[in-house]
Amino acid sequence: MQAADWTKTGVKGELTYATFGCNPFQESNFPTPDRVKPDVKVERQMDVSYDITAPDGKKIRLWTFTDPLAPTVAGRAPMYPSPTMRFRQGQIVHSTLEPKKNAHTIHHHGIEPTTVNDGVGHVSFEVNARYTYQFQPTRAGTFFYHCHRNTVKHFEMGMFGMLIVDPPEGPGTLFSGGPKYDVEKIWCLDDMDSRWHDNPNHDAGMCGEDVGLNIFKPDYFLLSGVFNNRTTTDPRAVINAKLGQTILIRLLNASYSVLETTMGLPGTCHVMDGCALGLEPWHSPLPLPANRPFIMSSAQRRDIIIRPTARGTFPVRFRFLDWITGQVQHNGRGIVDTRIIVS
Repeated sequence: MQAADWTKTGVKGELTYATFGCNPFQESNFPTPDRVKPDVKVERQMDVSYDITAPDGKKIRLWTFTDPLAPTVAGRAPMYPSPTMRFRQGQIVHSTLEPKKNAHTIHHHGIEPTTVNDGVGHVSFEVNARYTYQFQPTRAGTFFYHCHRNTVKHFEMGMFGMLIVDPPEGPGTLFSGGPKYDVEKIWCLDDMDSRWHDNPNHDAGMCGEDVGLNIFKPDYFLLSGVFNNRTTTDPRAVINAKLGQTILIRLLNASYSVLETTMGLPGTCHVMDGCALGLEPWHSPLPLPANRPFIMSSAQRRDIIIRPTARGTFPVRFRFLDWITGQVQHNGRGIVDTRIIVS
């Protein structure tokens, strides 16, 4: 938004920290600056609050984005995480947000567009009706999108989804000149503090009120939307491949914990946080030996290539670690297990 546009926000008088902190501008229905014809369009609405049932029977309230352009399927439940966005490197993208409830944003994490298209409300504006973000991905890899209004709460409530950027040649190649793959799996790891989900206030804590968001004690743990009591059998979690096929794992730590991953097969990390490894002389792809844990912080992504050399069932374990103590969350129960099955 250009300086002259601030008058459109209705903000009067001196601009203060609160203007950008707990009371960000809200805007809608104004043209995207420098708007050009897109190569691809996506839309997301924030219009759904719904409950999921945890293994112990507890109902956990979620907020989510929906895709109004997706084919309507009777009886289909809202998705958690929210529906995946997928583009190709170099495409001009129009990503339109229409919040049906409250004001929200979409931050396309890792894409790094201009400020008015970045979806960070505290340095631009929140969308209270409809706005189209415009950007052009310059790197292939794994990213994600999320609401950046009261970020710590809205992300926890489920307002995020995967964002995949393929190279110009499309899926099947990780990045131009990089490895090819036959089987692709998204692993999105998340933890939930159910106490946080009991507060329906979208602005909880934004202006410094003590609403308990400084204490995070997760009691539920999920892999790609699947609770950890079913992650060794659910097809959203388990990888199935045939001997001779190359597997690509797109791994996101969407939790608020330190994520420790141990895989029963060796792999190689070829892309980290959307940056290809091995294209420059000062860095190389990162080997990931079998049964040796590696650590990821919140919001980190790794694109891992696995080339199995034998048939079998290979275990994978994720441990959610407390940032301060380093101990496994929820008194040692913060663990998700799954499998890679090679036939």
